[in-house]
Amino acid sequence: MSSEKKSTAARAGAPEVHPVDEVLPPGRMLVASLQHVASMYAGAVSVPLVVAVAAKMSPGDTAVLMGGSLLMAGIATLLQTLGIGNFIGSRLPFVNGVSFAGVGVMLTIISTQGGVEAGMPIVFGAIIVSSLFGFLVSSYFSRLVRFFPPVVTGSVITLIGVSLIPVAYDWIVDDSTTGTPEPKSIGLAGATVLVMLLLQRFTRGFLKQISMIFGTLLAIPMGLADFSKLDGADPVGIPSPLHFGAPEFNIPAIVSMCVVMLVILTESTADMIALGKIVEKDVDEKTIARGLRADALGSALSPLFNAFHASAFAQNIGLVVISKVRSRFVVALGGAILVLIGLSPAAAALISVVPMPVLAAVSLFLFGSIAVSGIQTLFQADLHRGDNALIVVVTLGAGLAPALSDGFYDAFPDWAQIVLGSGISTGCILAVALNLVFNHLGAKGSSAESPSPVPQGLRTDAS
Repeated sequence: MSSEKKSTAARAGAPEVHPVDEVLPPGRMLVASLQHVASMYAGAVSVPLVVAVAAKMSPGDTAVLMGGSLLMAGIATLLQTLGIGNFIGSRLPFVNGVSFAGVGVMLTIISTQGGVEAGMPIVFGAIIVSSLFGFLVSSYFSRLVRFFPPVVTGSVITLIGVSLIPVAYDWIVDDSTTGTPEPKSIGLAGATVLVMLLLQRFTRGFLKQISMIFGTLLAIPMGLADFSKLDGADPVGIPSPLHFGAPEFNIPAIVSMCVVMLVILTESTADMIALGKIVEKDVDEKTIARGLRADALGSALSPLFNAFHASAFAQNIGLVVISKVRSRFVVALGGAILVLIGLSPAAAALISVVPMPVLAAVSLFLFGSIAVSGIQTLFQADLHRGDNALIVVVTLGAGLAPALSDGFYDAFPDWAQIVLGSGISTGCILAVALNLVFNHLGAKGSSAESPSPVPQGLRTDAS
């Protein structure tokens, strides 16, 4: 609230309203809300796109995933900003969306189960159980954060970004009818990267988010754009609940997703602490617990509408800093807008017409940004200590095996492939275990690394 408003409220004898709880005039609130939606939109649809393309889903199934993800991003945002009673929701200006942390695990499950039809019900079953697990441990998680210091979170976030980069290159190959990258596909991807760099350097605000539009327009004269996917897409429609079938519960898949949930809880805790400092509002253990419950509840409901884990979008914290608009009701309105977009199959189908080389270029930027975020986190770790450096080396070395060596675990049973095949769950387990051995067990407590989490997220505002 401005100083003038504060003094007016004080003279009138009205209680002072914190800027987080301030309701702005309708016009200003709508504009600020649309800024939040624009900032996170590309990231919100990226996860369902990655999963759909890698699993070779039909355009219809892809649109279902994207529509469900946008719908549940809106609902989770409303849970986080408005809350339910005094038990759920941080009541901070948080935008929620789909986390990248589970992508590797989900693709491994689909692959080991033989495809989308058998794999997606297991994915959704594992998300439901892991989210309920997250809901149960939310009250105690602040005590567990010390087991996720920068050396652990930095290693895992870097692993997530680097392990996803080969997916983007595969998309350029998949766009070719010959099975090998064609010059025009590589050229379109390169041109999209160039456009992205120019937009980032010379534009501001929403214009930074439209490189996919430019890339798609460039694809039209090259014969690489296919708008037939829009045929029959209704402007308004209720998402089909459980479109891929009833959830199925597979123990190895659930274990891997529970590891992913711990990563998401760690990230959300860091984001809440960072945002609390930015908006000058006290974030205590109760606030963190309420926020984590909102993440977990949104994640548990997501599979019902064909969506994945929901968690706070870190890039919107940056938008709060830039815009200086701290009202949670602005973000709540953004959540309502996301719900409306999620109820439009045509809006979801529109994203699916983006050519594969364009998606590859945008995703290289996105995945690379995640990896850089992890590297920035590692700067906070004391890597001069040989033990911490060893944690990073082993985490990346073991975690990248499935990404760099196709079929590395093919000789293992299916249940083992689910746990080991994503690399991310394996790397996270190793990082936590090694951190326990080197930094918590024995007499090293006094020299253990600071457990403060990093406010860098697993999502970015690549467009």
